[in-house]
Amino acid sequence: MNLTTEPWIPVVWNDGHHDRVSLRNAFARGHEIRDLAVRPHERIALMRLLICVTQAALDGPNDYGDWLVCRDRIAPAALDYLTKWQPAFELFGDKQRFLQVADLKLVKADDESEGNSVSKLDLALATGNNTTLFDNAGGTDREFTPAELALALLAFQCFSPCGTIGVALWNSKPTAGWKSYPKVKPGQSDHAPCLAGNTLHALLRGGNLLETIRLNLLTKETVALFVPGNAWGKPVWEQLPASPSDDSAAKTFLGRFVPLARAIRLNEDGQTMILANGLKYPAFPGWREPTATIKTRERNGQPERAVLSVSLDRAPWRELHALAVKRVGQETNGGPVALQNLASDQPFDLWVGGLVAAGNGKLEDVVEAVFHVPAGMLTEPCQRAYEQGVDYAEKTSWRLGAAVVTYFKELGDDIGRPDARKRKRQIQRKSAAQFWTDVEREVGLLLAAVEQPAASWGETDWGRAVRRAARQALDAACPHDTPRQMRAYALALQTLTRPPREDSNDKPEEETNHE
Repeated sequence: MNLTTEPWIPVVWNDGHHDRVSLRNAFARGHEIRDLAVRPHERIALMRLLICVTQAALDGPNDYGDWLVCRDRIAPAALDYLTKWQPAFELFGDKQRFLQVADLKLVKADDESEGNSVSKLDLALATGNNTTLFDNAGGTDREFTPAELALALLAFQCFSPCGTIGVALWNSKPTAGWKSYPKVKPGQSDHAPCLAGNTLHALLRGGNLLETIRLNLLTKETVALFVPGNAWGKPVWEQLPASPSDDSAAKTFLGRFVPLARAIRLNEDGQTMILANGLKYPAFPGWREPTATIKTRERNGQPERAVLSVSLDRAPWRELHALAVKRVGQETNGGPVALQNLASDQPFDLWVGGLVAAGNGKLEDVVEAVFHVPAGMLTEPCQRAYEQGVDYAEKTSWRLGAAVVTYFKELGDDIGRPDARKRKRQIQRKSAAQFWTDVEREVGLLLAAVEQPAASWGETDWGRAVRRAARQALDAACPHDTPRQMRAYALALQTLTRPPREDSNDKPEEETNHE
């Protein structure tokens, strides 16, 4: 199967029907394709591939002026490029393969089988290091079409989690993480580049796939601002590494865009593979991913710059003020680098998403969202106002948590006691889940409010929506049918509606993970 000519990319056409297209058709008919029809991590991986092919084909754009006029050149240049490099996009065969290592030999440890199931490539399946969170068919035999394998392989190279991994010989040299060489013993792997730091990725979204690709292209001038040594480079298929130590591609812009984080060789049966460590990719602050957002956070009482992570406790809309910062540099904070392509008076659609992995490498969940962002959010005053609006909602959430404690304490059930900590957290989580779900539906009011600021948040439609959501969550958490319940509810309502204090300890120990 050749990825340039055979259909494997799931898409939605402008008329609404679903289909799969080849790489060539993704460019040739990109103006007819409304969007990709894939899961969040697959979208990120596919967009990185499409952008990488385009940037390599154009060898640019060079600067902003070049970017403004490059749209009509994208498809012809990409098609010519794919014709030239078509042999590098084979999924099977004796010659060069897409994102696979040619001379890779399995070295079996005592506790290893003869090979790994290709089901490990699908990060949503219960296999290998993954639990049944996404899939209840673990342990059963699975079959994959070549199209499914191609997409899974691409996404796995971008998002494979850390953990124990097999070892192999790559051109007779031990793969990375094989610390016991020559003794055969499983090795250890780091997160692949797109999963490092649980990065929350962000992409500009256009009216069709071709426009989405164009919006996310980066000029050489912009790349020079954040890539160490201004290393433009070449895609990995143009300069395949000869060994695990041949990591020059991992330190260039295009060489890293479609990574070779794992050394993989699919067996011809399409059911098993050799799997070991691939190239080692530096993470932030050694490297800034173009789709990542960098912000300052407090760690051990000290400020530090860090990648904005996917969070199950904090929905992406609460970070939109950081995502919209139009600034790029090796030592600066800022949102996705592609924001540099936007004019200051240009509203835009922003897709955000990513995978959440625990410290042991087990995947927990996926997150994605789409925002229609007004142009004003690219300015610092609107970003600051938006952050204040989020803060208003968060303080209301904290008071809701305190109000619930007040209610139960009045009924003789003091969940604020140290020994009732677990129960308190469960009760507060339930009420917070309803609150944040209702508030998220009203984010449009917050975006409208930041462009027309009022004297106080309480006077805005956003402020009223936040208070209404808090009251409804309190009503659901605190029944008030009997006289005793009504008295407890009245005290809880006083706690909820009191003005916030700077020294308030109302913040729950752990916010809901159902925002």
